[in-house]
Amino acid sequence: MPRSLWLLVIGMMVNVTGSSFLWPLNAIYIHDHLGKSLSVAGVVLMLNSAASVIGNLIGGNLYDKIGGYRSILLGIMITIFSLIGMTFWHGWPLYPIFLTIIGLGAGIIVPAMFAMAGAVWKEGGRKAFNAVYIAQNFGVAVGSALGGFVASFSFDYIFLANLIMFIVFFLIAFFGYRKINIDRGNYTSVIQEKKVVKSRTKLIALLILCSGYLLCWVGYVQWQSTISTYTQEINISLRQYSMLWTINGALIVLGQPLLNPIVKRFGTNLKAPIITGIIIFMISFGIAGYASDFKGFLAAMIILTIGEMFVWPTVPTIADSLAPKGKEGFFQGIVNSTATGGRMIGPLLGGILVDLYSMSILFKALLILFVISIVLSLIYDRPLKSKAEKQSISM
Repeated sequence: MPRSLWLLVIGMMVNVTGSSFLWPLNAIYIHDHLGKSLSVAGVVLMLNSAASVIGNLIGGNLYDKIGGYRSILLGIMITIFSLIGMTFWHGWPLYPIFLTIIGLGAGIIVPAMFAMAGAVWKEGGRKAFNAVYIAQNFGVAVGSALGGFVASFSFDYIFLANLIMFIVFFLIAFFGYRKINIDRGNYTSVIQEKKVVKSRTKLIALLILCSGYLLCWVGYVQWQSTISTYTQEINISLRQYSMLWTINGALIVLGQPLLNPIVKRFGTNLKAPIITGIIIFMISFGIAGYASDFKGFLAAMIILTIGEMFVWPTVPTIADSLAPKGKEGFFQGIVNSTATGGRMIGPLLGGILVDLYSMSILFKALLILFVISIVLSLIYDRPLKSKAEKQSISM
């Protein structure tokens, strides 16, 4: 890999490590320390995700106009400003306000980082993005482990540690990214994509697929919201809960070589890994629904991670295969927006179900959503087949 990509990878690693001090513990802090209901916690996390969506769109647009270096610095400075405020004032209602602004700043950073990674090593193809993806998961593993350890002493130290990591990230970006030369002409943001998608059939197929993808994220994000608070109620420590995310990140980094031969057996059948992954999700949540100690949730997390490794990389791959020439960015934008939409809806929906009913009802509802997701994943290409049949008849 070129030196400039290494700098981007290291920066992403520091960025995600800092973020991972806080995000797995947000729902716990809001519920247990600020005394708010899970529904309120869900609203707060939804606002954070909504701000991230806006930040992603702004970040992509800024990348085209002012370049990745300035866009990243802007996002970091917004995040640092919010973290300084959160470090000193993390009560209610300032906490959700600062958390929302953090979502905006972090959202601006991500598209610029990925766009720069692709630009500095064009000949590397997907290897450049894989390097950034691995850096993200390494950061999740390290940050989650350290976050639980630090929080076991005091939550106040969590905010300070997060701030310090972003200051380090700022220094890496300020001194390391300034001299990175990139050609921004090939990058297309979702905001700038104003042309009508000619192939409506392919767009419809993608929207059907992404509907199932959204439902998967609604379930997955419960581990960061309702399940995180539930583990506290059954006396699983913060350190143990954070360790679950450490294992998640480590498995993703270390498990790729083991998973690749399995994925290759699916060949060009891209439905198979998605369906396999969703079924594995269902097994994971089935175990979590009956778990009463750390070992049970550990087993559920390991299984969840295996499912994630099947599903998450496959959906963007299908989007890339469906995208007409020149529309790749637009189609990938739909995929990214869908994932964030699931992260927005999930905490609120889960919080309401638990507050009104119980965790048991939530787990049953999630299993139903996964079944719907399987159906949508199976039929997403029906519009394409129907169009092909009509064309063959007309010929």
